[in-house]
Amino acid sequence: MDVVSDAIAAVRTGSPSVNRLRVSGSWCVRLEPYEGAGFHVALAGDCWLLPDTGPALTLRRGDAVLLPHGAGHVLADAPADAATLARAVPFDTVGDRAPRPGASAVELLCGKYRLDRSHTHPLLAELPDVVHLPREGAGPGPHPELRSAVGLLAREAGVPGLPGACAAVPSLLDLLLVYMIRAWTTDPATGSGGARWPAALADPVVTEALRLLHGDPAAPWTAGSLATRAGVSRATLGRRFTALVGRPPMAYLTWWRMTRAATLLRAADAPLESVARQVGYGSPYALSHAFRREFGVTPGRYRTGHLPRAHSTSLAKQS
Repeated sequence: MDVVSDAIAAVRTGSPSVNRLRVSGSWCVRLEPYEGAGFHVALAGDCWLLPDTGPALTLRRGDAVLLPHGAGHVLADAPADAATLARAVPFDTVGDRAPRPGASAVELLCGKYRLDRSHTHPLLAELPDVVHLPREGAGPGPHPELRSAVGLLAREAGVPGLPGACAAVPSLLDLLLVYMIRAWTTDPATGSGGARWPAALADPVVTEALRLLHGDPAAPWTAGSLATRAGVSRATLGRRFTALVGRPPMAYLTWWRMTRAATLLRAADAPLESVARQVGYGSPYALSHAFRREFGVTPGRYRTGHLPRAHSTSLAKQS
């Protein structure tokens, strides 16, 4: 796995959802804050996105916007004043309706991802409340893979009853999230200037060290062995890694092992011996000690709170 994929997998829960919104004339809808990430893609027409905090922005045809922290916001046909915002109707009450004759129609693809924010990867935590990915010119723009995913998703969501749509749509939504985060990490135009993680992923030494740690977190890494594999001295790796990632390599590895353990505990009822082995600990006791230091609870109690009730009694005994 790589850093972006692992960061998403560590917080994703449940299935994403998507809706196609068609409106015209004068309209204003509100989306309340929620536990997850949201996105909008303008398929036709222009509209305004008005976050609860931060400046308003125009969404033009082909633009995409990611709200990675579930910020509350309003979508409207114009930069609304306070009186208009007060009359905004809940998003779920609008639905997909035919445009009024002669009115300029706006068509949006809107979706949500459910996220568990109890241990968010710092890459995702560093994302701004709004990531605006404008389409530039008539071509695919700077992110052709994002545009391709949008086109495929728009078709799947816009044609009811397509065979296999129930399998295709969640997969395309996963791709869309990856592409939007990738765009933020690689394109200065998205507003990532000054953020640590885009710089970390652009540094070849830090990127190689991260690739190694995420590729095999259970390996018996030391600062020296990691530096050797990254092709630099231990001091050089420590300095560059800490400056860009925010913590030394071994501290990051410990944190990632615990985050990975939490993901495994939420996802399945595998024995603690198996979870410990997968994240580089020789025994359930060693894992429990490190896990409790990070999360404040034992692995067994943590899992009891995240799996269905049917598992609770037997799993509590593993703590």
